Amino acid sequence: MRFLTFLLFLLFCVFALWARWYFVCQVRGHCGEQDERLHTLRLTDGDSTVILDQYDQFAFDTMSVVPRLNANNEAFLDTLAAILLADTSRDLTITGFIRPSEKNWKPERGFFENIGVARADAIRSLLVKRGVPEGRISLDYKQSTDPDLLEPLTFSLFDPRGGPDDYNRTAFVFTNMTFSDANFEFNSAEFRPGTQAVLYADSVKTYLGLNAGKILTIVGHTDSKGTDKYNYDLGLKRAENAREYFRELGVTADIGVESKGEKEPVAPNSINGKDSPENRQKNRRVNFIIE
Repeated sequence: MRFLTFLLFLLFCVFALWARWYFVCQVRGHCGEQDERLHTLRLTDGDSTVILDQYDQFAFDTMSVVPRLNANNEAFLDTLAAILLADTSRDLTITGFIRPSEKNWKPERGFFENIGVARADAIRSLLVKRGVPEGRISLDYKQSTDPDLLEPLTFSLFDPRGGPDDYNRTAFVFTNMTFSDANFEFNSAEFRPGTQAVLYADSVKTYLGLNAGKILTIVGHTDSKGTDKYNYDLGLKRAENAREYFRELGVTADIGVESKGEKEPVAPNSINGKDSPENRQKNRRVNFIIE
């Protein structure tokens, strides 16, 4: 009898271990992900001045935009929110990084074209819950060469008034959304929206239908290759073709189009005299503004 009781207890322990493994590994997908944290997270003002330093880096599972937060991450967010609320002369840019294996990330929902922006937005949401206005936080993204993504985010303050050498910031909010040239063929103005752009356009159609008087403005941007006139014309054609897509979708609200050509880059087209294809793609974009 005692042997049978012991055997049942042993079987229960085995089942409990299996159930925990199944939940953690199969359901939550956390197996194989090491929660190794570098203590290198910092907040800078511009490119050099360090405001906060030696905090734990945030952590994201592969193909996930949900951060695994620890107490140190929460403390960083609390302090960062306090800094922003105390000093309205500085706004924030959060840059989310992308693992080499995550370039073909396909989101289940949302309008973001890549997982880097989606990760940055997840952190922005946590700051908004702490009282920071969403409009004071811009987003950016970069490719990482680290398969473990031990440094998935950077945080930098900037002067929202800008300056002669400053670059435009990308909001990535519903009323000021940006999509890259991935929605156009190379050197073409034909608008071929990807999945996320289609979802966004459908939501804009619904929003404009429910909010009479709102105006959509579409602004085309290019990189610096080609002449000023060529880039202006290309940006305008892309904006016009995007407008035509919205018309075919059934949007009847006012839609304005503009072109900034190469005049308002969000990143340098070359760095230290060397061409930057990643930055050029960021600059080749279409901006949708609802006012």
